[in-house]
Amino acid sequence: MTDRQLAVLVRALLDEAAPEPSDAALWAGLRRHTQARIGLGRAGSALPTRHRLELQAAHAAARDAVHSAFDPDVVASALPGVPTVRVRSAAPDRLTYLQRPDLGRRLDDVDRAHLPRDDWDIAFVVADGLSSRAVHEHAAPVIRATTARLPAGWRVAPVVLAEQARVALGDDVAHALGAGMVVVLVGERPGMSAADSLGAYLTYAPRPGRTTDADRNCLSNIRPPLGLPYDTAAAKLASLMTRARELGGTGVSLKDDSGDGVVGVPTVEG
Repeated sequence: MTDRQLAVLVRALLDEAAPEPSDAALWAGLRRHTQARIGLGRAGSALPTRHRLELQAAHAAARDAVHSAFDPDVVASALPGVPTVRVRSAAPDRLTYLQRPDLGRRLDDVDRAHLPRDDWDIAFVVADGLSSRAVHEHAAPVIRATTARLPAGWRVAPVVLAEQARVALGDDVAHALGAGMVVVLVGERPGMSAADSLGAYLTYAPRPGRTTDADRNCLSNIRPPLGLPYDTAAAKLASLMTRARELGGTGVSLKDDSGDGVVGVPTVEG
Protein backbone atom coordinates (compact mmCIF):
# COMPACT_ATOMS: atom_id res chain seq x y z
CA MET A 1 0.00 0.00 0.00
CA THR A 2 1.38 3.38 -0.99
CA ASP A 3 1.56 6.34 1.37
CA ARG A 4 -1.22 8.03 -0.59
CA GLN A 5 -3.49 4.99 -0.36
CA LEU A 6 -2.82 4.74 3.37
CA ALA A 7 -3.66 8.41 3.84
CA VAL A 8 -6.96 7.98 1.97
CA LEU A 9 -7.83 4.92 4.08
CA VAL A 10 -7.05 6.68 7.36
CA ARG A 11 -9.09 9.71 6.33
CA ALA A 12 -12.06 7.50 5.41
CA LEU A 13 -11.91 5.78 8.80
CA LEU A 14 -11.44 8.87 10.94
CA ASP A 15 -12.97 11.78 9.06
CA GLU A 16 -15.89 12.64 6.85
CA ALA A 17 -14.72 11.89 3.36
CA ALA A 18 -15.36 14.93 1.19
CA PRO A 19 -18.02 14.10 -1.40
CA GLU A 20 -17.56 14.83 -5.04
CA PRO A 21 -18.66 18.39 -5.90
CA SER A 22 -21.63 17.13 -7.93
CA ASP A 23 -22.77 14.90 -5.05
CA ALA A 24 -22.43 17.71 -2.53
CA ALA A 25 -24.59 20.00 -4.65
CA LEU A 26 -27.20 17.26 -5.10
CA TRP A 27 -27.53 16.52 -1.39
CA ALA A 28 -27.50 20.20 -0.46
CA GLY A 29 -30.41 20.78 -2.83
CA LEU A 30 -32.39 17.89 -1.41
CA ARG A 31 -31.77 18.91 2.21
CA ARG A 32 -33.47 22.26 1.59
CA HIS A 33 -36.76 20.40 1.22
CA THR A 34 -36.65 17.98 4.15
CA GLN A 35 -35.47 17.55 7.72
CA ALA A 36 -34.78 13.88 7.03
CA ARG A 37 -31.20 12.82 7.53
CA ILE A 38 -30.02 12.13 3.99
CA GLY A 39 -26.60 11.96 2.39
CA LEU A 40 -24.73 11.92 5.68
CA GLY A 41 -21.67 10.16 4.32
CA ARG A 42 -19.70 7.60 6.28
CA ALA A 43 -16.56 7.08 8.31
CA GLY A 44 -15.49 3.56 7.53
CA SER A 45 -18.61 1.44 8.03
CA ALA A 46 -20.29 3.91 10.41
CA LEU A 47 -21.79 7.38 10.37
CA PRO A 48 -19.38 10.29 10.66
CA THR A 49 -18.90 11.29 14.28
CA ARG A 50 -20.68 14.64 13.91
CA HIS A 51 -23.83 13.07 12.53
CA ARG A 52 -23.76 10.26 15.08
CA LEU A 53 -23.65 12.82 17.90
CA GLU A 54 -26.48 14.79 16.29
CA LEU A 55 -28.57 11.62 16.14
CA GLN A 56 -27.89 10.88 19.81
CA ALA A 57 -28.86 14.44 20.75
CA ALA A 58 -32.12 14.15 18.80
CA HIS A 59 -32.91 10.87 20.53
CA ALA A 60 -32.28 12.47 23.93
CA ALA A 61 -34.54 15.41 23.04
CA ALA A 62 -37.32 13.00 22.06
CA ARG A 63 -37.01 11.09 25.34
CA ASP A 64 -37.01 14.34 27.32
CA ALA A 65 -40.15 15.48 25.50
CA VAL A 66 -42.00 12.28 26.42
CA HIS A 67 -40.94 12.21 30.07
CA SER A 68 -40.85 15.91 30.97
CA ALA A 69 -43.64 17.08 33.28
CA PHE A 70 -46.39 19.34 32.00
CA ASP A 71 -46.52 22.73 33.74
CA PRO A 72 -49.99 24.28 33.30
CA ASP A 73 -48.66 27.61 34.63
CA VAL A 74 -46.53 27.98 31.49
CA VAL A 75 -49.60 27.89 29.24
CA ALA A 76 -51.83 29.89 31.59
CA SER A 77 -49.27 32.70 31.86
CA ALA A 78 -49.15 32.93 28.06
CA LEU A 79 -52.93 33.48 27.96
CA PRO A 80 -53.37 36.67 30.03
CA GLY A 81 -57.01 37.50 30.62
CA VAL A 82 -58.20 34.08 29.43
CA PRO A 83 -59.92 31.94 32.08
CA THR A 84 -58.43 28.48 32.52
CA VAL A 85 -59.40 25.30 34.34
CA ARG A 86 -57.01 22.52 35.33
CA VAL A 87 -57.88 18.85 35.18
CA ARG A 88 -56.17 15.47 35.26
CA SER A 89 -56.83 12.19 33.55
CA ALA A 90 -57.37 8.93 35.41
CA ALA A 91 -53.62 8.18 35.09
CA PRO A 92 -52.05 8.97 38.49
CA ASP A 93 -48.49 9.50 37.22
CA ARG A 94 -46.38 9.68 34.06
CA LEU A 95 -45.26 6.07 34.08
CA THR A 96 -48.83 4.81 34.39
CA TYR A 97 -49.90 7.22 31.68
CA LEU A 98 -47.32 5.80 29.26
CA GLN A 99 -48.17 2.20 30.13
CA ARG A 100 -51.96 2.63 30.22
CA PRO A 101 -53.17 4.79 27.28
CA ASP A 102 -56.78 4.02 28.23
CA LEU A 103 -56.41 5.92 31.52
CA GLY A 104 -55.15 8.99 29.68
CA ARG A 105 -58.45 9.09 27.79
CA ARG A 106 -60.61 9.23 30.92
CA LEU A 107 -61.20 12.33 33.01
CA ASP A 108 -60.63 12.25 36.75
CA ASP A 109 -64.05 12.07 38.44
CA VAL A 110 -63.30 14.80 40.98
CA ASP A 111 -62.09 17.21 38.29
CA ARG A 112 -65.13 16.48 36.12
CA ALA A 113 -67.41 17.80 38.84
CA HIS A 114 -65.54 21.13 38.93
CA LEU A 115 -65.88 21.97 35.22
CA PRO A 116 -68.12 25.03 34.53
CA ARG A 117 -71.02 23.57 32.55
CA ASP A 118 -72.81 25.92 30.15
CA ASP A 119 -74.00 26.19 26.55
CA TRP A 120 -70.50 26.66 25.08
CA ASP A 121 -69.94 26.60 21.31
CA ILE A 122 -66.32 25.50 21.55
CA ALA A 123 -63.89 24.25 24.17
CA PHE A 124 -60.12 24.27 23.86
CA VAL A 125 -58.31 21.51 25.74
CA VAL A 126 -54.52 21.71 26.09
CA ALA A 127 -53.21 18.17 26.66
CA ASP A 128 -49.60 17.29 27.35
CA GLY A 129 -49.81 14.12 25.24
CA LEU A 130 -46.35 12.84 24.38
CA SER A 131 -44.55 16.19 24.34
CA SER A 132 -45.04 18.76 27.09
CA ARG A 133 -42.48 20.89 25.30
CA ALA A 134 -44.81 21.21 22.30
CA VAL A 135 -47.75 22.54 24.32
CA HIS A 136 -45.54 24.82 26.42
CA GLU A 137 -44.20 26.47 23.29
CA HIS A 138 -47.10 26.43 20.83
CA ALA A 139 -50.52 25.92 22.45
CA ALA A 140 -51.17 29.47 23.66
CA PRO A 141 -50.31 31.21 20.36
CA VAL A 142 -52.61 28.83 18.48
CA ILE A 143 -55.50 29.49 20.87
CA ARG A 144 -55.05 33.26 20.67
CA ALA A 145 -54.83 33.27 16.89
CA THR A 146 -57.80 30.92 16.46
CA THR A 147 -60.22 32.71 18.79
CA ALA A 148 -59.35 36.00 17.10
CA ARG A 149 -60.61 34.54 13.80
CA LEU A 150 -63.92 33.16 15.06
CA PRO A 151 -67.08 34.94 13.92
CA ALA A 152 -68.82 37.16 16.47
CA GLY A 153 -71.15 35.41 18.86
CA TRP A 154 -69.17 32.24 19.51
CA ARG A 155 -69.20 31.22 23.17
CA VAL A 156 -65.75 29.96 24.12
CA ALA A 157 -65.38 27.90 27.30
CA PRO A 158 -62.50 28.46 29.72
CA VAL A 159 -59.37 26.82 28.36
CA VAL A 160 -58.89 23.43 29.97
CA LEU A 161 -55.31 22.46 30.87
CA ALA A 162 -55.16 18.68 31.13
CA GLU A 163 -52.33 16.64 32.64
CA GLN A 164 -51.50 13.06 31.62
CA ALA A 165 -53.99 13.47 28.78
CA ARG A 166 -54.55 11.92 25.38
CA VAL A 167 -56.73 13.15 22.53
CA ALA A 168 -59.92 11.33 23.54
CA LEU A 169 -59.89 13.03 26.96
CA GLY A 170 -61.22 16.06 25.11
CA ASP A 171 -64.49 14.20 24.45
CA ASP A 172 -65.00 13.65 28.17
CA VAL A 173 -64.03 17.23 29.06
CA ALA A 174 -66.22 18.86 26.40
CA HIS A 175 -69.21 16.70 27.29
CA ALA A 176 -68.86 17.68 30.95
CA LEU A 177 -68.62 21.35 29.94
CA GLY A 178 -71.65 21.12 27.65
CA ALA A 179 -69.59 22.27 24.64
CA GLY A 180 -70.80 21.64 21.09
CA MET A 181 -67.25 21.19 19.76
CA VAL A 182 -63.80 20.61 21.13
CA VAL A 183 -60.30 21.38 19.89
CA VAL A 184 -57.62 19.32 21.62
CA LEU A 185 -54.13 20.79 21.32
CA VAL A 186 -51.80 17.91 22.15
CA GLY A 187 -48.08 17.22 22.12
CA GLU A 188 -47.48 14.76 19.30
CA ARG A 189 -45.25 11.72 19.48
CA PRO A 190 -41.70 13.10 19.02
CA GLY A 191 -39.55 11.88 16.17
CA MET A 192 -35.85 12.11 15.47
CA SER A 193 -36.26 15.42 13.69
CA ALA A 194 -39.00 17.04 15.82
CA ALA A 195 -39.57 16.88 19.57
CA ASP A 196 -41.88 19.92 19.77
CA SER A 197 -44.66 19.14 17.28
CA LEU A 198 -48.20 20.19 18.25
CA GLY A 199 -51.35 18.57 16.89
CA ALA A 200 -54.86 20.06 16.86
CA TYR A 201 -57.86 17.68 16.85
CA LEU A 202 -61.35 19.01 16.15
CA THR A 203 -64.45 16.98 17.12
CA TYR A 204 -68.11 17.95 16.74
CA ALA A 205 -70.66 16.85 19.37
CA PRO A 206 -68.01 15.13 21.52
CA ARG A 207 -69.13 12.40 23.88
CA PRO A 208 -67.12 9.89 25.94
CA GLY A 209 -66.76 6.57 24.15
CA ARG A 210 -68.62 7.71 21.04
CA THR A 211 -66.05 9.27 18.77
CA THR A 212 -63.34 7.50 16.79
CA ASP A 213 -60.54 8.92 14.68
CA ALA A 214 -62.98 8.97 11.74
CA ASP A 215 -65.00 11.56 13.70
CA ARG A 216 -62.13 14.03 14.03
CA ASN A 217 -60.17 16.43 11.85
CA CYS A 218 -56.50 16.96 12.57
CA LEU A 219 -53.85 19.55 11.85
CA SER A 220 -50.39 18.19 12.56
CA ASN A 221 -46.85 19.49 12.93
CA ILE A 222 -47.71 22.95 14.22
CA ARG A 223 -44.29 24.33 15.15
CA PRO A 224 -42.99 27.39 13.33
CA PRO A 225 -40.67 28.07 11.66
CA LEU A 226 -40.01 24.47 10.59
CA GLY A 227 -43.62 23.29 10.70
CA LEU A 228 -47.09 24.77 10.25
CA PRO A 229 -47.19 28.49 11.21
CA TYR A 230 -49.62 29.67 13.89
CA ASP A 231 -51.59 31.91 11.52
CA THR A 232 -52.05 29.12 9.00
CA ALA A 233 -53.13 26.64 11.66
CA ALA A 234 -55.53 29.18 13.21
CA ALA A 235 -57.10 30.06 9.86
CA LYS A 236 -57.58 26.35 9.13
CA LEU A 237 -59.09 25.65 12.54
CA ALA A 238 -61.47 28.61 12.44
CA SER A 239 -62.64 27.64 8.95
CA LEU A 240 -63.14 24.00 9.91
CA MET A 241 -64.98 24.96 13.11
CA THR A 242 -67.35 27.27 11.23
CA ARG A 243 -68.09 24.68 8.57
CA ALA A 244 -68.46 21.91 11.17
CA ARG A 245 -71.21 23.88 12.89
CA GLU A 246 -72.98 24.43 9.57
CA LEU A 247 -72.60 20.80 8.55
CA GLY A 248 -73.24 19.28 11.95
CA GLY A 249 -70.21 17.01 11.89
CA THR A 250 -66.45 16.58 11.64
CA GLY A 251 -64.10 13.86 10.41
CA VAL A 252 -64.79 12.09 7.13
CA SER A 253 -67.82 14.29 6.52
CA LEU A 254 -65.85 17.54 6.75
CA LYS A 255 -63.28 18.50 4.12
CA ASP A 256 -60.93 21.45 4.08
CA ASP A 257 -61.38 23.61 0.98
CA SER A 258 -59.23 26.60 1.87
CA GLY A 259 -56.91 25.68 -0.97
CA ASP A 260 -53.41 26.21 0.46
CA GLY A 261 -52.39 22.58 0.44
CA VAL A 262 -52.68 21.94 4.19
CA VAL A 263 -55.54 19.55 4.72
CA GLY A 264 -57.48 18.88 7.93
CA VAL A 265 -58.16 15.15 7.81
CA PRO A 266 -58.82 12.35 10.29
CA THR A 267 -55.64 10.82 11.63
CA VAL A 268 -54.51 8.33 14.24
CA GLU A 269 -54.05 9.62 17.77
CA GLY A 270 -50.44 10.31 18.77
